[in-house]
This record gives sequence, structure tokens and C-alpha cells, in this order.
Amino acid sequence: MQQHSIATEIIQTGVGLHSGISTSVRVLPAEAGSGRYFVRVDLPDTPIIPAQLAAVSQTVLSTQLGKAEVSVRTVEHLLAALAGMGVDNARIEIDGPEVPLLDGSARVWTESIAQVGLVVQTFTGTQVIPLIDEPIWVRQGDAFACAMPAAQTRFTYGIDFDPPAIGNQWHSWSLTSTNFATEIAPARTFVLMDQVEQLQQSGLIKGGSLDNALVCGPLGWLNPPLRFPNEPVRHKILDLVGDLSLLGTFPGAHFLAYKASHNLHIELAQKICDLGMVS
Repeated sequence: MQQHSIATEIIQTGVGLHSGISTSVRVLPAEAGSGRYFVRVDLPDTPIIPAQLAAVSQTVLSTQLGKAEVSVRTVEHLLAALAGMGVDNARIEIDGPEVPLLDGSARVWTESIAQVGLVVQTFTGTQVIPLIDEPIWVRQGDAFACAMPAAQTRFTYGIDFDPPAIGNQWHSWSLTSTNFATEIAPARTFVLMDQVEQLQQSGLIKGGSLDNALVCGPLGWLNPPLRFPNEPVRHKILDLVGDLSLLGTFPGAHFLAYKASHNLHIELAQKICDLGMVS
């Protein structure tokens, strides 16, 4: 079985969205079969946190992985870039508690991966691949996420917000038909202007700014132009790809979500595992 890792290291430094703490990330090649995993190099004994579903410890406005008292937050963009670019194995060394937001998208990561290139690896062990043979649903109110049997992996997302600049948007992207680096990775995170103060009072988005997040008000975007007319919903697909990458390998399924969240993304992935739909 063929797998891939990056050919050489990637280094990026920036501020975490929620913590406001500056961290440096060093993504390194990893052996076949080792998967994607984080290493907190700033802590004694450099604890390892696997990028796996079982390690999810929090899903409030980002996805956090943890092991014992050690954690790393806002992992979804980097993990989406690795998975979307076909990187199966990667050692991710980080010197702080949160992955840098960079420009609010995964574009810097995908450009870095493309620059260093991939190496083909031979894996002789057993790889567990999720198998979807019947529809799987999770919901909360009118929000939902589901996985349906399909011949190829596809992600479809819908959002609905009051500001006319966003409104109702839908987008569908196939893992095999279009380029992740150009179609999904450049889409930036976004926030409504009337939510900013509340989020800040809750101790969140300490590192957020007009340079790393789109902000939408009643009269439109505060920091245009957008990279796509429907950039917000494309960013939701980016988050979904990152969260579902914690399954290890994307199954052949059509993932469909509407008004969902990191919590629902993870609930869906967990339900796939709980139902024993793996092969």
C-alpha cells in the first residue's frame, strides 16, 4: 500500500486565533504507518498528541486535541492541508498550545507542502479504512451533518446567515475532481461583527484581526475583497475536511453538512466509528 509524507521540513510561525500566543510549527517527514501527530516540543518529555478522533478534547469554535493535561488547539486548517494534499504521515512539532492562524486559511500550508513536495512510501501493515454502507446522521436543531455511501469522497456544505453579504450559500467539492490547494485551502475563517465583543469577553479570538479573518457587518464585509464569491461556505468545507481527517483515511462517502459546527463534525466522525463501520 502506498502512502506519502513530505520530502523535507516546513516551518511557519504566527499567532493563535483564540490564545493570541505566537507559536512556531515545524512539520517534518514521518515514517510510513505513523500517521499525522503533534509533538509539544516546549514541554518536558516532548509529549506526543496523535491527530486521531480519540484525542479530541474540545470543539468550541475550533478543534482541540489533547492527551492527559497536554493539548494543542485549532488544528483543523493544518490537518486539512495535510490530508487534502495527500500527506498521510507527518510529525508536527509545535512550541505552544495553538496552531498559528496565519492568514485565516490553509493556503500558506498547502503552498509550503507543494514547494517541498511529497515522497512515496510503502506501507506493509494493516490500514483501517472507514466503510460507509448506510447513511449516518447527527443533528442539533436544524443543523446536521451526515455521511452517505458514495463511489468517491465528496464534501457538500450549506450555511445560512442573516447578513445579506453571506445569506444562504452552498458548495460541493470532490476530493478527486478538483484541486484542494486552489478550490478550498484559500478560503478564510469569518466572523459576524456583532459577535466579536461577546467572543472576546468569553476569552476567545484574542489573536483575531482583519488580517487573519473576514469580518461581516450589516452593510457588508469590513475587509474585502473575498477570494471567492462564496468564500465563507468554502471555509466550512475546509473545517470539515480537517475534522474528518481525524478518521485517518477518508472513506468513500458523500459528506453533507448544513449550519454545522466542529462539534457536529466530530460527532459524525465518532458515530461512524461507534457503528463499527470500518474495514
